[in-house]
Amino acid sequence: MEIFGVVNASPDSLADFSVATTGEAARKYALKLIADGADHIDLGGQASHGNAAIVSPDEEWAILEAPLRAIAELDVVISVDTWQVETARRAFDAGASVLNAADALQDPAMLEFAAERECDVVLPFMLGPDPRHLKHVEGDPVEVMVSWFDERLKEMDSYGIRDRCYLDPGTGFAPAHWEWDDRAEYQRKIYGGLNRLRVFDLPIYVPVPWKQSPDRMELLDLALSHNIDFARSHYPAQVRERHNALNPPVP
Repeated sequence: MEIFGVVNASPDSLADFSVATTGEAARKYALKLIADGADHIDLGGQASHGNAAIVSPDEEWAILEAPLRAIAELDVVISVDTWQVETARRAFDAGASVLNAADALQDPAMLEFAAERECDVVLPFMLGPDPRHLKHVEGDPVEVMVSWFDERLKEMDSYGIRDRCYLDPGTGFAPAHWEWDDRAEYQRKIYGGLNRLRVFDLPIYVPVPWKQSPDRMELLDLALSHNIDFARSHYPAQVRERHNALNPPVP
């Protein structure tokens, strides 16, 4: 399993300990994540929770530029978390190389960008136009997810990028303003069925929980028990330790 350690350039992030708004702060925090076991860095300039501010591409780039350029000096793979193609283009020109497509590539311009750059893409499950306006899932969420990925990957194939997609169950946001009990049950169903995504023969990428309550740790272990390919984590050392305990190497 490879880990993307999380650096948030947006001051709107709920995980305020991960916020780094200057180049020096971002470099320092990225180095800490790497020392704690992160293989790569995921950087975002706009939070996706329901109360986060919406920023223009110019505003988003103003937030991202200094942190991104500083992290790029560390010679580490950087994914940029955005749903705005103008931001993605600037970020790639400055050193990012993986697209964490927060709009699930629903904008044709973002699809064209991913094809043009021939980059790896984190493709999140998303019923709706963006993370702030998601529809609630009716019935078995994994069944809905498998059907959704089947259709989306046909479009990815038409652009020649299917084989570079990482499948993200979208649990990093889920529909906004859910009560935690409902959100936890939704995530439990999804994490329990992650192996059903193996039908696509593509890497599975999970944004794992960062809050430290016992029920969230239970969800973390459930996700990691499927020996996922990538985790997006605020606590790389913790995730690495729990993953290794759940998936011991075969002698």
